[in-house]
Formats: sequence, structure tokens, C-alpha cells
Amino acid sequence: MSVAAINPIRGISFKVLSVMLFLMMQTCIKSAGADIPAGQITFFRSAFALVPILIYLAWLKDLPGAFYTRYPFGHFKRGVLGILSMACGFYGLVHLPMPDAIALGYASPLMAVIFAAVLLREQVRVYRWTAVFVGMIGVIVILFPKLTLLREGGFGSSEGMGALSVMAAAVLAGMAMIQVRQLVVSEKTATIVVYFSITGAVLSLFTLPFGWVSLSATDTTLLIACGIFGGVAQLFLTESYRHAEVSTIAPFEYSSIIIGIGISYVMFGDIPTFTMLVGTAIVISAGIFIIYREHRLGLSRKASKKASTPQG
Repeated sequence: MSVAAINPIRGISFKVLSVMLFLMMQTCIKSAGADIPAGQITFFRSAFALVPILIYLAWLKDLPGAFYTRYPFGHFKRGVLGILSMACGFYGLVHLPMPDAIALGYASPLMAVIFAAVLLREQVRVYRWTAVFVGMIGVIVILFPKLTLLREGGFGSSEGMGALSVMAAAVLAGMAMIQVRQLVVSEKTATIVVYFSITGAVLSLFTLPFGWVSLSATDTTLLIACGIFGGVAQLFLTESYRHAEVSTIAPFEYSSIIIGIGISYVMFGDIPTFTMLVGTAIVISAGIFIIYREHRLGLSRKASKKASTPQG
């Protein structure tokens, strides 16, 4: 990053805007209701995200170059992992209070540390392992009341299944982050983002025979809006890392829980529980410590952060 490109205030502003737009995307999904299959939601999220992304790349005169790739199978693997994560996350989002879904989603960076050590043989020292362990304690604190519901209500407990789905999404997102880190060695960010959306739109169509539902005009509008919000949020996220370092920008991801609690209370009447707040504080503390350690160790995550898909 050149000195001229560094503008922390602008970078932080773009990051916060991306967080707000991702929350608007989640609000649209939750407002559409729990009766819409996750695969159908994923199609709208992926297909309509392409609209602002392709317009932006055309404006930059970078559209043809975004489709050039030497590793189509790598994009396919990243797409499969990302789309499965997105679908699980969307299922959890519509069956959980929004703050709970957001907080559990914070587990994905913890998973990325584990997979980096196992799959990439990256050296993870005791400090980061400790942070991962502490963060997972926070996840258990958030999960425990939901799993109690699962025991009491069986697999018919929507919140219990929603919590497990969000955790599955976090695991898959962590694996997708590792795939992105392999792709960014030789692939452009624009290429990764475009192929992810295309893969998501195509693969989600295969869920059509499994029960897509007829949508009202309101639901259709909400799902189209969720895709557009997601696409624009991705652009702001990408732009934020052009103006500031990862260690400066990344902690502002956690502002989503504060804004999300407010939106969830106003829109859906959700009140965060004490265990959710305690668990979230633990997970956020662990996540921020990992960011700090990676900055200290010089482990740049700028390229992979730009190409990842936070919160679906």
C-alpha cells in the first residue's frame, strides 16, 4: 500500500458503511420470513449482488480482466464452501434473534486460525491458540441456552437448529477463508468476488427442485434488495482496505453487534440475553487479540479480507 493511499478515516468510514449495508441485507432476509428456503435466499443474494459489482468493474474499465483466471477449480472450491456457509448462515439468521446469529458468526476467524494451522501448516504460537480457546468458550456461552432448547424440544427446536446452522456456517466460512488465501497469491480480488457470486447463483439453482416457494411482491423486493445491499457492501469493504491497514480496519467489524442489537430490537422486538452479551464480549475480545497478534507477527490478511464474504 502506498503512502498516498493511506487514509485511515476514509478506510474506517468505508468499513462501517459496509457493516451497515450487510446488516441491511440481513434485515431484509429476516423480514422476508422463515418460510423461504435458504437455497432460494442464497440465489437472490448471489445473483443480484452481481449487479452493483459488475457495474462498478465496468466503471473502472476492469470488467474483462475480472473474468480471467488460471484456477477455475480453485474458485469452484471456494464457491462451494462459501455458498454452503451462506446457506447455513441464512437458515440460522431467520431462526435466531439477529444479535445471536451475528455473534455466533464471529467464530469464523477463530476457525480460520485452526484451519490455517492444520491445512496450510502455518505456525500458530501459544498466544493465538489461547485466544482461539478463549473465543470458543465464548461461543459455548452463547450456544448453551440454544442447545438446551434443542434437548427439550428435539430437532423441532428452531432456535437450537438455527444455532447449529450458524456454527456450521462459521466452520465453512473458516475453510473458505483458507481457500481465498490460496487464491489471492495469483488471482485478483475482483476475479475472486465475481466468480464467487456466479458460483453461488448457479449452485443455488440446484436447490430449486427441493421446494422453492412462491414469493409475494414484498418478499421478492426484499430478496432483490438483500442481494444489492450485499453487493454494494462488498464494494465498500474492498475499498476500505485500499485506504488503511487490516489491523486498523478489522476491529470495526465488531460494530455490527451494537448496530444489530438496535435494529433487531426496533424491527423484531428481540432483546439480547445476558449469556449472549457475555459470550459475545468473550468472542470479540479473542478476535481482537488475534488481529493484534497477526499485526505484530506481520501476517497480512488484506487480500483475503477484501475477497471474503463477512456475514453472508
